[in-house]
Amino acid sequence: MQDGDAIISEHMYSTDFSLYKDALVDTWRYRYAKRAIDITFSLIMIAAFALPGLVIAIAIGATSSGPVFYREKRIGRGGRLFRIWKFRSMHRNAAQKARIADTEGGAKILEWRMHKHLRDPRITKIGGFLRKWSLDELPQLLNVLTGDMALIGPRPIVEAEAVLYGKLISAYMSVTPGLSGLWQVSGRSHIDYDKRAKLDAQYVRTWSLSTDFMILLRTIPAVLRRIGAS
Repeated sequence: MQDGDAIISEHMYSTDFSLYKDALVDTWRYRYAKRAIDITFSLIMIAAFALPGLVIAIAIGATSSGPVFYREKRIGRGGRLFRIWKFRSMHRNAAQKARIADTEGGAKILEWRMHKHLRDPRITKIGGFLRKWSLDELPQLLNVLTGDMALIGPRPIVEAEAVLYGKLISAYMSVTPGLSGLWQVSGRSHIDYDKRAKLDAQYVRTWSLSTDFMILLRTIPAVLRRIGAS
C-alpha cells in the first residue's frame, strides 16, 4: 500500500477540521527528508529573491494604498488553520471596487479564485503583473520555512473551498499544502474543483520524493509559460 492509499476514504467532509488530524501521511521520508529539503531550498530561495522582493514591495506601496503584504486563513495539514503570506495584489477596498452584492459576493469571489484568467476588478495594475508571473506568492517561502507549507503539495485552500472537495478533502488534509503542486503544473485556473481535488488525491496516493522533484522541475516552465495564470 502506498503512503496515501488509506487516507482518501478515511473521512467524509466535515466542517470540524480537527477530525482530520489523525489522517496524515507520516512516514519518516515525509516527516524528515521532505522537511529538510523544504528548509534548505526555502532559505536559498529567500536569499535569491530578497532584492526582487524589495523592489516589488516598493512598487506595491508606490502604486496603491494599503499594506504591502496580505495574509489570509488557509487550511493546513490535519485541518489546522494558518495564515498565508502574499504580496498584496488587490485594492484595499476590493469588495467595493468590484461592487459585489452581499448575496452573491461569496460565489463570485470563489469563481475568481478558481478561474484566475477571468477579469477580476479587485486586482491592481501591479497586482495583475505579479499574478501573471506568480510573484505575489513569493512571500509564501516564509510559510515553507515555518512549516505551515511545503515546497510541493496541494495548493492551500480557504475554508469556503473545502466543501467543494467532497470526500477527497481528507486527502488534501493528510499532507502539508505546497507552494506548487500537481494542480499548479497541470492547468491551474483552467481546471475545475472536481479535477483539482482528484489531482490532490493522486498526489497523496503516489507521493514520493521523486514525485516532488518532478513537480518542482515542471513548475519553472509552467510559470514561464503562465499556464493557467491570470
